[in-house]
Amino acid sequence: MGTNEPTDYDDDSWYSNDPLEPTPPPKEVIEPCDPTVPDNLYHICILALSLVVLLVLAAFTRRKRLCLGLFNGVPGLLSPVNMLNQTQHKGLATAVFGLLMCKLSILVVAKHPLPFIKESTPTTQELWKILALFYYPLLYYPLLACGSLQSRVGYVLGSLLSWTHFAVLVWQKSDCPRTPEIYKYHSLLSSFPQMGCLAFLSFQYPLLLFKNFNTESQTNASEDLKSSYYKDYVRKILRKPVKSSLSPETPNLQSRLKTLLSGYIYKPEDDFRFPLKVAISSVVAFVTVYQVALLLVVQVVPVLQKMRAGVKEDIVYLLAGFGVVLSESKAEVVELVRYYFWVVEVCYISALTLSCLVTLTMLMRSMVLHRLNLQGLYRGDIYAVYNCQRSIRPSRPALVCWMSFTSYQSAFVCLGMLIQTVVFFICLLWFVFLILFPVLYGRHLFAFRILQAMWPLWLTLCLAGILQHVAAKFAFLKKDGGTRDLDNRHALFLLTYLLFPVNVLVGFLVALWRMVITSLYNIIHFSRLDISLLNRAVESFDPGYRCYAHYLKVEVSQSHPVMKAFCSLLLQSQHLEEAVAQRIQDAEEGIQLVQQDKKKTKLSKSRVARARWWLLFTLVNNPSLVASRKHFQCQSAEAFYNGTLNRDNKGSEKKPDKAEA
Repeated sequence: MGTNEPTDYDDDSWYSNDPLEPTPPPKEVIEPCDPTVPDNLYHICILALSLVVLLVLAAFTRRKRLCLGLFNGVPGLLSPVNMLNQTQHKGLATAVFGLLMCKLSILVVAKHPLPFIKESTPTTQELWKILALFYYPLLYYPLLACGSLQSRVGYVLGSLLSWTHFAVLVWQKSDCPRTPEIYKYHSLLSSFPQMGCLAFLSFQYPLLLFKNFNTESQTNASEDLKSSYYKDYVRKILRKPVKSSLSPETPNLQSRLKTLLSGYIYKPEDDFRFPLKVAISSVVAFVTVYQVALLLVVQVVPVLQKMRAGVKEDIVYLLAGFGVVLSESKAEVVELVRYYFWVVEVCYISALTLSCLVTLTMLMRSMVLHRLNLQGLYRGDIYAVYNCQRSIRPSRPALVCWMSFTSYQSAFVCLGMLIQTVVFFICLLWFVFLILFPVLYGRHLFAFRILQAMWPLWLTLCLAGILQHVAAKFAFLKKDGGTRDLDNRHALFLLTYLLFPVNVLVGFLVALWRMVITSLYNIIHFSRLDISLLNRAVESFDPGYRCYAHYLKVEVSQSHPVMKAFCSLLLQSQHLEEAVAQRIQDAEEGIQLVQQDKKKTKLSKSRVARARWWLLFTLVNNPSLVASRKHFQCQSAEAFYNGTLNRDNKGSEKKPDKAEA
């Protein structure tokens, strides 16, 4: 294992002619560190172990005959890929996707994206990054495939893999907590979410194995239909609403604030369960916020600290060259410049913190509205969600958007945080240096001098606005019989003409304010996909909202609670019939045989009735199938018209016998 030499001296950067100046601290140099478990050796071993795990899973799934559809008869390497179904454990999928997001954030700034290749040119480095985009999903795929089987074998293998990943990662970071890339602790800090995801997997897989010990392994796809969630949902929507006997009262300030906060704070509900893809998107978005915030801090804050520490008396001559004289004393100028650098650092950290808070608030608001949108589409209220009539069915664009929804969400959060941080930082700098400092210290009153020189214009605009509002309230409106109407139309027209030039200037101010409000609104809501940043008429041109709208189509069409409750009832009735038939087959002789004959008779009658209804429905909707029936030759000529069944001649058709039905 390599060691980190803590200190070194850079005499050129800290040289000073003043013997009384305190000696600056030495510059710390971080040497490259080689952990006890090298990355290349670790990845070779973990790849071999992952391949063995996949082969065991494939053999197990083939033995259990889970290879269905297109994979029937193919070795079961691709059979455990049902990891995004609603029957899967949400925590496992969210943790693995969180791991991928952590690796992606590291790949953006890594010099060696692939652990097998340590030396690369700038041309080949981009190629290795592209290969790494496919390598890490394959590396972490067994962690997700082990949980998709929902069996003891998968849980044991998942525990082995998750413990191996977690132990080696903790070992490497404890050996080399500091690295020379970007910032000495960036590698350690960026690995905290990765450690959290692996620790969750290391705890969850043994827990699932312990719960599965006394139960049968459930790998049936209909496990989701056995849940009581869908039946409870149907009971709730069919329940009559309780009418309140209290008269509606005007909500007070406290209730309004509570309602406002409830729209931005997501509270879980028993009668609503988020789809798996939304849970994954939420976790990935939170990981993205942490990684982007960490990268913005380590890229800028250490640079500002070095600039503040490197300020010397030479800065006085530099400022004098631009005509800026802060003070007559050089020492005071140095202290002021250092203080200003510290203020800039505080403004940057404040802007980044504000950006994180705004992004997290918007994500919580998006989760609340997403639940409302899903519940509205479940009820069939399409206009409330889309503002137009749309067919809720899968399509090619809808499937593409469904696959890209989580990735788009993380990318929008990343870019939105970058834009918000820059804008908030500039606004804070303007506020501090143009308003706050001049007010506190009484110096550099540039903005106030400009406003003072233009006070006649500002006074004219304010008086014109006040005049219009006062005249509109007291002179141009009249109440007549409980309604309002215009009054003094001649004066209204005259005042409109006289104030036209002034209102043009007011319009410029309003236009600037409109631009500021629109920009701030779009910047704050940039990371949200559930709302469009464009007008309702052209919202389809917003790629983010278009992706979200198509995503909702797939989710609603494939996981509607009422549809799943209906399918659950059908499966339940089928199981009851099979149980009754099994009990009848195993019944004893004597009186039980007589009761058995009666039950069989009742059961056969119900089946015959159902078969006749299905036959009638099929013939009505498919008249061309009449020719394939057994008694087709017995039909008279009047029963058909142009080769199709004549429905007016009802008596000519012979009733089907029981065997044909």
